[in-house]
Amino acid sequence: MSASLAVSEIKRGLDFMFRETFENVHGIFLDRGTSLFETLATISAEEASRPVSATCATLAAQVEHIRFYLDTLEGYMLKTLEGRVDWAHIWNTVSVVTPDEWEASKARLRATYERVSRRFQEMETLQGEDDLGTAMAMIAHTAYHLGEIRQALCTLKS
Repeated sequence: MSASLAVSEIKRGLDFMFRETFENVHGIFLDRGTSLFETLATISAEEASRPVSATCATLAAQVEHIRFYLDTLEGYMLKTLEGRVDWAHIWNTVSVVTPDEWEASKARLRATYERVSRRFQEMETLQGEDDLGTAMAMIAHTAYHLGEIRQALCTLKS
């Protein structure tokens, strides 16, 4: 017997995971207090500007990369972005941030997250594997960078 899920159930599951990754831990895969925005709230601009080694990016670059990734995948999903993007740009240009720049970076990430989250909630259908894959990639990629940020904090806050 095969079972199928309604699109609304798939969307509900994706939204649940998306929100857990960014702001509201349900205990599915994160511990309480470890969502991305909860984690970023504990980081000063000085900490965000200090790489853990000579070959590592700063946390400020990690945050800008997450935002850029969400923007880029949303553009591909909406067919408003075509061609290649410069994935290295942020890694090569973002390092030291002032307190104001750090707060602005976190605010830009939150605005992007909220916009993308609304877009997924408003979608009436999932257009095949592209929409589903995009949503899953956003969750997985952000969770990966959240893990990198949390690991870096072990060194930066010691």
